Amino acid sequence: MVIERAVTGDAGEILTLQRAAYVTEAQLYGDPYIPPLVESVEQVRKVIDTATVLKAVEGTRIVGAVRGQLQNTTCLVGRLVVAPDRQGTGIGTALLNALHAELQDAEAFDLYTGHLSDGNLRLYRRLGYRETSRERMDDHLTLVHLRRTP
Repeated sequence: MVIERAVTGDAGEILTLQRAAYVTEAQLYGDPYIPPLVESVEQVRKVIDTATVLKAVEGTRIVGAVRGQLQNTTCLVGRLVVAPDRQGTGIGTALLNALHAELQDAEAFDLYTGHLSDGNLRLYRRLGYRETSRERMDDHLTLVHLRRTP
């Protein structure tokens, strides 16, 4: 597996991967309209052009991706996705570690996930993220905000 920066031409494959990876989250929360599932290919292209987007590649297949956007001295981490058939194999960990290394000047890394996403929470905590707050979005979703400081 190789981790490298995504290019604009990867947008379609990353969006397909993102949709496949987020189906279980949508089912978990009973909401088929979560932002990762309704994002357009043009929106993904724009993020690739304006942020740090890393992809994990096996052969010719993109099997994972993550986004990082610097906001002052904080990196906002988003859309960590791993192909469903490759989840649990260390790709998510490798992508986050690569993002931390790529944006090593950031003083903090912030992200959020849903309160029922136990696997995500375990991964983030294992990599040094600590809960900073919870934000109730509606009856079925509370966002857990986490931060990692180097």
